[in-house]
Amino acid sequence: MGYRVVVAGATGNVGREMLNILAEREFPIDEIAALASGRSHGIEVEYGETGKMLKVQNIEHFDFAGWDIALFAIGSSPTKVYAPKAAAAGCVVIDNSSLFRMDPDVPLIVPEVNPDAIDGYKAKNIIANPNCSTAQMVVALKPLHDAAKIKRVVVATYQSVSGAGKEGMDELFE
Repeated sequence: MGYRVVVAGATGNVGREMLNILAEREFPIDEIAALASGRSHGIEVEYGETGKMLKVQNIEHFDFAGWDIALFAIGSSPTKVYAPKAAAAGCVVIDNSSLFRMDPDVPLIVPEVNPDAIDGYKAKNIIANPNCSTAQMVVALKPLHDAAKIKRVVVATYQSVSGAGKEGMDELFE
């Protein structure tokens, strides 16, 4: 038995990568939906390298009832509108934006670091994840902390231009 999975932000860089990874890892999916804003309604995105094309649906009109998991890669403003709707419909939201990261009723999960915190999702039906730099860092720091109790970490990051979206990547290329 597979899952019914939604990828919100399927036309963006992160959403497309989510589709690629779901396909590559052969995540057990019975049905998948690609969502984006009305600007992208009707265009097609590929489900990984499977050759299967998904027609993008407008998130404004999507009914999340009956869907199991929604992977959100749409930024905090639209997430604030649509994640609670998806969660209220019974769909577990895994949010990639910064919106819920500090919400005490939403677990901030890095599976390799704090998998037991997942039980906390039931309060709002939403799971948050830290930004990309933090997620990688805490995976490396966890065994060190377990062995020697880290008290402080000073970090400087250099963010990828891909964080600026397609326009930022095009600008760099030009």
